[in-house]
Amino acid sequence: QVQLVESGGGLVQAGDSLRLSCAASGRTFSTYGMGWFRQAPGKEREFVAAISWNGYVTGYADSVKGRFTIYRDNAKNTVYLHLQLNSLKREDTANYYCAAQRPGFTVTDGRQYDYWGQGTQVTVSA
Repeated sequence: QVQLVESGGGLVQAGDSLRLSCAASGRTFSTYGMGWFRQAPGKEREFVAAISWNGYVTGYADSVKGRFTIYRDNAKNTVYLHLQLNSLKREDTANYYCAAQRPGFTVTDGRQYDYWGQGTQVTVSA
């Protein structure tokens, strides 16, 4: 059974930090590229960050570049994907989703992702 389970969201103040995590199992996710997307109320889903299957290549949306860091741990049966969020802003408030795709490169288009988690909410107050 394929599972992508996010955790780590919460309510924080502007300027604070959070670390989101995603545990992916049920497929050989060590061969999948993975990414983080977010969706705020009334807005479309948007790309946040992506990482190649081996972790060597990363990509970021301009709005988070320099503040967020994506990284992964390709453990044997479960891949752990993380997103370190620093210097949070109110506009970062959204539901954050992790996703996985093959062929495993950094992909910014959500339509190319095969598997998705249920999301974890991040709320940034002033």
